[in-house]
Amino acid sequence: MLLSAQANRYAHQLLDIRANSRQIPPLSTGASLSLSDGYDIAKNILDIRTAEGEVAVGRKIGFTNRTIWPKYGASQPISHPIWGPMYDTTVRYANNNLGIQSLLGAVQPRIEPEIVFKLGKTPGPDASLEAIADSIEWMAHGLEIVVSPFPEWKFDAADAVAAFGLHGALIVGEPKMLSAASRRSLAAVLASASVSISCGRGACFSLLGAGFGSYVLDSPVHALWHLHQLLQTQPQFAPLTAGEIITTGTWTDAYPIEPGQTLSTAFSGISLPGLTVSFV
Repeated sequence: MLLSAQANRYAHQLLDIRANSRQIPPLSTGASLSLSDGYDIAKNILDIRTAEGEVAVGRKIGFTNRTIWPKYGASQPISHPIWGPMYDTTVRYANNNLGIQSLLGAVQPRIEPEIVFKLGKTPGPDASLEAIADSIEWMAHGLEIVVSPFPEWKFDAADAVAAFGLHGALIVGEPKMLSAASRRSLAAVLASASVSISCGRGACFSLLGAGFGSYVLDSPVHALWHLHQLLQTQPQFAPLTAGEIITTGTWTDAYPIEPGQTLSTAFSGISLPGLTVSFV
């Protein structure tokens, strides 16, 4: 267990390397870090960033896609979800589902196609899956830019939690308001839907990959419920609250990106538009 002074020291170290776009060895290579230690560091970072004027607007859930768990983890595969805060400085909305995104300062950036929810109601502590779905005001497609200060994307779960949940930025597409009827069937509908992601330079695009909503803990709604349950065990953090934006995890692997590329996504099985984003 980390002492509070140690957690604070790691927090300032990670903020410094983020500000200067540097890399460091995983924190876990120099100390034995538990997942709880990672969240203690993350809480320090949250407090520092909000004290400096950033506003927490929601959360990202990471490692919800079971198909990619074996690909990540230095000492052992990462086999459970994590989460991290998102801020008004890291979340933006794409007009007409089109966007241009700078990668300046992003360290080892990768892209993840996700489903984003906005909470219209605060779920109760013992909320069921159905109650969680009923708390969602709208959903949208999002592209999360994830970054890693750890060389070659080698880290353990505690490192990922501490390092901002690997969150760099989130680009949110056109929101789709949800009716009561659509919320009731949302988990099943999203589980059976699929997304494809293509990459190109100029007019030539090639398929990067595809994935199903069922890869995301059986459904993005299940991922949201998992986060809600996890937060009940973390009293140092605020519970889910109406107005928050939650991005629920990638449907595909996380693909490296670089300036000059344009990415385009398309959905099947759900009436949600894709996104086209160019990186500079």
